[in-house]
Amino acid sequence: MSGHPVVVVGAGPSGLAAAAELVERGLEPVVLEAGGQAGAAVAQWHHVRLFSQWSELVAPAARRLLEPTGWVAPGGDGYPTGAEWAAEYLVPLAEALGDRVRFGARVVGVARRGRDRVVDAGRDSEPLTVHVETADGEERITARAVVDASGTWAVPNPLGGDGLPAIGERAASDRISYRVPNLAADEDRYAGKRIAVAGSGHSALTALVALADLAERHPGTHIVWLLRRGAVGNVFGGGDADQLPARGALGLKAQAAAKAGHVSVVTGFRTALVERDGDRVVLESQDGHRLDPVDEVVVLTGFRPDLSWLSEVRLDLDPVLQAPTALAPLIDPNVHSCGSVYPHGANELRHPEPGVFLVGMKSYGRAPTFLAMTGYEQVRSVAAEIAGDHEAASRVELTLPETGVCGGSGVFDAEPAGGGCCAPAVTELTLLTPGVRS
Repeated sequence: MSGHPVVVVGAGPSGLAAAAELVERGLEPVVLEAGGQAGAAVAQWHHVRLFSQWSELVAPAARRLLEPTGWVAPGGDGYPTGAEWAAEYLVPLAEALGDRVRFGARVVGVARRGRDRVVDAGRDSEPLTVHVETADGEERITARAVVDASGTWAVPNPLGGDGLPAIGERAASDRISYRVPNLAADEDRYAGKRIAVAGSGHSALTALVALADLAERHPGTHIVWLLRRGAVGNVFGGGDADQLPARGALGLKAQAAAKAGHVSVVTGFRTALVERDGDRVVLESQDGHRLDPVDEVVVLTGFRPDLSWLSEVRLDLDPVLQAPTALAPLIDPNVHSCGSVYPHGANELRHPEPGVFLVGMKSYGRAPTFLAMTGYEQVRSVAAEIAGDHEAASRVELTLPETGVCGGSGVFDAEPAGGGCCAPAVTELTLLTPGVRS
């Protein structure tokens, strides 16, 4: 299959890093991006600042590709926004890769040439076919391997506490957002309003900090923070103990915002019903507890992978996380409440389908706390594996910082003894009992 290119799906950080690794190994990548620019998903959260410094956000192979072009690396100790990451790194990287990157090319299917997933014969010898939709119509690309770096941004988790949209959630879509609010553009939508924020991860903390700052400037703005877990506990993360200082600082800022009186916290609230009340909505939990009406709902409950266009290739996915089976135990938030994720590569990411790899955020399935550095190590190893350098593919060339994250989407009602492993239990917050109208 050496005459065929390696198709990389997605021109985000992991996808472009994969292309740079492949070029460095003398392989020819074709990067297919559904959006109109490099880092199209990153551009949608352009107002959000990253936890990682610039030195951790530039892939080694990408740096080696960019430097001969005259590109100057941004300051290593700065923390860029999504807009800065895209403009100062991803766009120049795509330009350096040239016509290997195609925009407006949406992958709608991958298969083994001439065989559906049921057929055993030829899976080791026949190439893959990648079905693509563009403005000019449909086409099919023959590939020696496929590296899926398409991410999960396009499929946010719903508000419903059982993983499905709550009753009435779709009908109230004009009052619900699934992204961190961009208050520079949408301040009027939230100023002076009563806002429900659902979620306990870093996106939720980012939204709390931004909305609490808005409340300082616009009296009457109030945030109702909905936690599915049974206690606040260590939701604010590792604080000063976090080896990613910007992430620890975010948790401390969110904690301060909650204590300042602009945030009411409702624990054990798993939304089952969204009901219209004029221009506002009322949220009801699965056990029948109703909250007072809110003007806006910000749902930040994580993301999930779109596996629909991979239906004709044989994947080995964990039934819980929808991540590769060998990777799932390393990232499962039901087990790993703190500490680091062991760096991993092709060995953990391979599937029964030869030449198919899910990398980047897509490889984590529904698990949270993915780091760019993890994706860069993944694609280094995968590119080596595709090139036949199995020794390099099996090496670990990355040391990750401690995550400083306790709990996560897997935590239900359990509260770790002593307030958790990374931070003391939080006190002095305005806590609302779910059975009491707020």
